[in-house]
Amino acid sequence: MTTLVTGATGNTGRHVVAELVRRGEKVRALTRDPVAAAGRLPAGVETVFGTHTSPEGLGAALDGVDRMHVTVTAGAAEAGPELVRRAVEAGVRRITVVWGGWVGPVEQAVADSGVEWTRLEPQEFMSNTLTWIDSIRAEAVVREPYDFPSALVHEADIGAVAVAALLDDGHAGRVYNLTGPEALTTRERIAILARAIHRDVDFVAITHEQAVARLMAGGVSREDADYVIGWYADPPAEAGTVVDTVERVTGRPARTFGRWSADHADRFR
Repeated sequence: MTTLVTGATGNTGRHVVAELVRRGEKVRALTRDPVAAAGRLPAGVETVFGTHTSPEGLGAALDGVDRMHVTVTAGAAEAGPELVRRAVEAGVRRITVVWGGWVGPVEQAVADSGVEWTRLEPQEFMSNTLTWIDSIRAEAVVREPYDFPSALVHEADIGAVAVAALLDDGHAGRVYNLTGPEALTTRERIAILARAIHRDVDFVAITHEQAVARLMAGGVSREDADYVIGWYADPPAEAGTVVDTVERVTGRPARTFGRWSADHADRFR
């Protein structure tokens, strides 16, 4: 059986690919740059050109695919339902989807698809910490507007849960809230990361508007920037509430932020 992974080199997609390969599965990786992706993905993965935001060009990519993993990203809301429709018509019978933060058109299309589906609702990704790289390298400083407890989840755990749902029975129609094993404030995360890189790192509070302006300077629209920083200003209760979903689904404890920091320490030095 073949599994198609969209966003195969992204934060979660690459972990889905790696876990499928580890379990001996046949994987087809959807990517805008198959040549570059081939050098970043495990040996034996079939790379195909395409994007889930342009499903009309995915006929060959969907040919012979039994299972599909979708990560909802910017631009997917409009095209995602068409992707799901084409996938089901092509013979896909099991779909996992990592939501985009709410149940939008893609998530609803998956739920209405008529095939087995599982929706993953991870809270804040540990990989969001990578936005601190430049300021830590240059100044040993992290600038953020809020300091609240976040039950961050490791991207590899999201991938592991996705693969369990793709390959194992008993997950159809399930919605999985995913967190790490602890809720950490921004200051606590900084302290853990500082120990991993053996360097003192300071926390500097900035205003809400400064945080919005920083995202917009990076090319994010005002609407999206307001949404992201608004989430940090008033996070849902789930964001700081630890759940054991990863362990229940995979049979092992969720990875800690300390482990994530050790794995990525060199990127901050």
